[in-house]
Amino acid sequence: MRERYINPHTDFGFKRLFGSEFNKELLISFLNAMFHGEQNVRDITYLNSEQLGERNDARRAIFDVYCENDKGEKFIVEMQNVYQEFFKDRTIYYSTFPIREQAQRGGDWDFQLSPVYTIGLLNFNFAEGLQSARRWHHEVKLMEVDTHEVFYDKLTYIYVEIPKFDKKETELVTMYDKWMYVLKNLSALMQRPSALQERVFTRLFEQAEISKFNPQELKSYEDSLNAYRDIVNAIKTAEKKKYAEGEADGMAKGLAKGLAKGRINGLTEVAKNMLAKGMSTDVIAEMTGLSEEEIDALNTENASDTQA
Repeated sequence: MRERYINPHTDFGFKRLFGSEFNKELLISFLNAMFHGEQNVRDITYLNSEQLGERNDARRAIFDVYCENDKGEKFIVEMQNVYQEFFKDRTIYYSTFPIREQAQRGGDWDFQLSPVYTIGLLNFNFAEGLQSARRWHHEVKLMEVDTHEVFYDKLTYIYVEIPKFDKKETELVTMYDKWMYVLKNLSALMQRPSALQERVFTRLFEQAEISKFNPQELKSYEDSLNAYRDIVNAIKTAEKKKYAEGEADGMAKGLAKGLAKGRINGLTEVAKNMLAKGMSTDVIAEMTGLSEEEIDALNTENASDTQA
């Protein structure tokens, strides 16, 4: 492999850096940087990332990283590589699990909740409601419309548009700047930048160096990287095709619909390839954003094609 360091946008890369007890100081540093020290997270406990509904037939949620800090505040952290039409809905839905699990049995509970933070690290520009926003960090809370004052400060959604971060190494000032630079550029680096001299980055670059992986880790990373590349290439190919069709039509509205359809078609092709390789429905759903029902339908379609 030509890269020296892992790609943090891959499932393996992201969870290696931020989703393991062994490297939890990396996640602690990132969270404190994101909140500009307001959280002062001293320790975290990783929680079960697979959340089940109250009924057997209820939809599940599988988080990339789910943890709580030393004050009992909950954090969901997701790396999202592909735009989905209802991504905002998905983040709202995800936040209901750590809210609901705080319910206490018995009659003494007064409904007091610990804060919940849902963080989406987006490897695309988030169009819904943020088309004209130049900043790459967006913090959303429940607000009273007339006064613009925060109505409820225990439920926070943070969306980070990684492509919009354009600072060069010489422009990095805050720890948040430095973490964003790592998230965007890590796999393209051949050495540790001189601007990243903090101890936590020593740890990060040690854990990110591909040459130090054992054979099993290397295979897992290569599989994850191939899946990531399949998704990116399929989406780009589908979007180019639909863009050409939309351009020929000369209608902006038709073009927008074409681009959305292109993304869906690209994800569908990726999911079919993953099914053919024997990957599980859970993994495919997590990496593509397609629902398990959509993947089951594709599996049935593949089986029918094989029989024919």
